[in-house]
Formats: sequence, C-alpha cells, structure tokens
Amino acid sequence: MKIAVLGTGTVGTTLGTKLVQLGHEVRMGSRDATSEKGQAWARSAGERASYGSFGDAASFGVDLVINATAGTGSLAALRAAGEPRLRGKILMDVANPLDFSQGMPPTLTVVNTDSLGEQIQRAFPQARVVKALNTVNADVMVDPSLVPGDHDTFVCGDDAAAKETVTALLRDFGWKHVIDLGGIGSARGTEMMLALWVRLYAVTGTARFNVHVAR
Repeated sequence: MKIAVLGTGTVGTTLGTKLVQLGHEVRMGSRDATSEKGQAWARSAGERASYGSFGDAASFGVDLVINATAGTGSLAALRAAGEPRLRGKILMDVANPLDFSQGMPPTLTVVNTDSLGEQIQRAFPQARVVKALNTVNADVMVDPSLVPGDHDTFVCGDDAAAKETVTALLRDFGWKHVIDLGGIGSARGTEMMLALWVRLYAVTGTARFNVHVAR
C-alpha cells in the first residue's frame, strides 16, 4: 500500500518504520517540508520511505492516511494536508487530545460528549475515519508481543470496509485480538482510557502494558 503518516514524533516514526518493514511505501509529512528530522527518518528507513509536507504526504497516501500528530494540533494539521487530499481515503486516527498545560497527569481537551475522532470525521465528512491504536504506547502499537499474554486493541468508525482494512493492518502488526466498538462515537471511550493509562504508567513504571477484556 501507499501510506501517508502525518507527524514526525515518536508515534509517527515508529509506525512509519514498521510499515516500511512490512513492505509498504510510506511518506511521512509535517508542516516543514524541509524538516531535518523527517528527512533523517526517510534516509534511515530505506528506499520505500520518503518525506514531505502534510499535503505532499496526504497526496501520496492513496491507500491510507495515518494521523499521528499531537491531538491538540490534529485538526490544524489535517486542514494543512487539505480536505481534497483526504476525500474518500481511509484516515486512521491514533491521536489523543491531551492537554499538558497544567502539568501531569494531562487532561483531555474534548471529553464526554465529543471526541477528537468525531471532530475529525465532522471536519472531513468525506474521509473514512477509523480510530485505532490510541490506547497503547508507540512500541506496543507495532509489536503487541512486547506485552505478554492476551490483550486487546480497539477500532471504531462509521465505515465498515475502512475498519476491515485497518483491522487487517493491525493483524499484520501482530494484534490477535481486535475489538470493533462500532461507530466513531466510541472514540469517546477509547480516548477517555488515557486518563487510566497515564495513572497505570505512573504506578507500573513502564509503558509496555495493555488491557484484556475477559469474557
């Protein structure tokens, strides 16, 4: 697949590297088309990796666009990518709307009656938004075997075919248990899990953990 990864932080580079390793062509994007960080990632990731602006990446990602930007800036980043470049495409949103302005633990800028996933779907109604992977750390996203035993990841979105594509990709990452929570409104639930996640991180001293839904 030709995949765009928007965001050059830890999440974006971790996802981008894994996707290249799986044989996909990946273009990473950020606001600065000449970013040394982005160019360095492209050089290190190999011949299937490239780098450009948000718009360059979104144009390239004909099969999938991944929003791996900081949640508080995601809407601005996606607007910079350009609505026409996202139209009709699967937009996998892994971001969380975390506000660190008051220190730790962070709060959510949108919660209870809305979510970042829903805001993105409303702002880009012709994109096929799927919320996924936002409940685990970056390295666990691409290698769930780092957490021993059975544990779960979640997807939600209004487009069933888009969720199937994302779920297949997650299985390529190694995820055995993917729970479909239904429509994009369920992003409220997965984003609110971050309030628990940061507290578990504080008491366990590791980001390599996850939850399992025992039935």
